Amino acid sequence: MLRGMATVNYYADDLEAAKDWYSELLGVAPYFTVPGGYYEFRIGDYQAELGIINKKFAPSHPDRPGGQIVNWHVDDVAGTFQRLLDMGATVHEPIIERGEGTGFVTASVVDPFGNVLGIMSNPHYLEMLAKSRESGESRESRPA
Repeated sequence: MLRGMATVNYYADDLEAAKDWYSELLGVAPYFTVPGGYYEFRIGDYQAELGIINKKFAPSHPDRPGGQIVNWHVDDVAGTFQRLLDMGATVHEPIIERGEGTGFVTASVVDPFGNVLGIMSNPHYLEMLAKSRESGESRESRPA
């Protein structure tokens, strides 16, 4: 059974440019590297892994973005969406409220390297984060 997202991998023809772009977006440098092939970041409340892989290792080479969209929770969808666009991403799906008054809001962009990056305001994510912090399971109390 699925227990939680472990690693999301994106592919890039220009691995160094992708590393720099994601470092700027995330505000952190990759914590793990394989020269010429892979950069990995740990991000977010649960230190999820985001891997940037040299596109020559991609299982297929589609001509356009597609496939699944992983939505990353953000506190400010509109602000994050605009920042992504300002950094050179393009609109994949505009900001959409998913059910009036529910608090679920999504949007997605295509990064400069052809990957779809989804963002979302998700009340359930915040509820689970609050519960984990109450029970002492936050990343601050977990070993790295």
